[in-house]
Amino acid sequence: METDPKIITAINRLEDALLSLDHIEVKKVLQENINSHDHLEMLIVPALERIGLKWEQGDVALSQVYLSGRICEEQIDTLFSQDSRAQIDEYPRLAIAVLEDYHMLGKRIVYSILRASGFAVHDYGRTTVAELVDRVQTDQIDILLVSTLMLPSALRIQELINQLRIVDQKVKVVVGGAPFRFDAQLWQEVGADAMGYNASDVVAIIHQIKDGTL
Repeated sequence: METDPKIITAINRLEDALLSLDHIEVKKVLQENINSHDHLEMLIVPALERIGLKWEQGDVALSQVYLSGRICEEQIDTLFSQDSRAQIDEYPRLAIAVLEDYHMLGKRIVYSILRASGFAVHDYGRTTVAELVDRVQTDQIDILLVSTLMLPSALRIQELINQLRIVDQKVKVVVGGAPFRFDAQLWQEVGADAMGYNASDVVAIIHQIKDGTL
């Protein structure tokens, strides 16, 4: 199925505007496509993923990736300030965290994509296993998204999941990051419920969990 040329043009415009930190142009592009969260997702997800890929290739600065995500979040909050609560209440309670790691880029992109897709998300930032277990209980989280960059951090997820299962049998844990891309079986070995290879995978995974197909 071919992508609508108008969508491709809008994605290109959005990517250029984000990299230029042109708030006015970003707002203009999004306002022209404000039919729904799903429609904006078709623009924001590929634009942010392209920018993330350019950072991995050394073509853009980390600050551009970070600020691109922030700009998207701000615009989504503004555009859907009146009706977003009614839409996101239908979804499971979500949280995202980086487990004992200092690399926040992956979490930033995923968080921005989730917000662009109409989800409310608890952002726990960088946390330890004990802190994460406590916050998941306190906030009654249904789906916990965990990002890691280094293998030791990824391996700690097994401890996290074991502790979560003791206090909360229902919470689903979705993992992502370099260690899981390098080892396709690692997410299963640590006991996770699912793994996102790319940032955009998380939206489909959340819907699968919500629908009971995962």
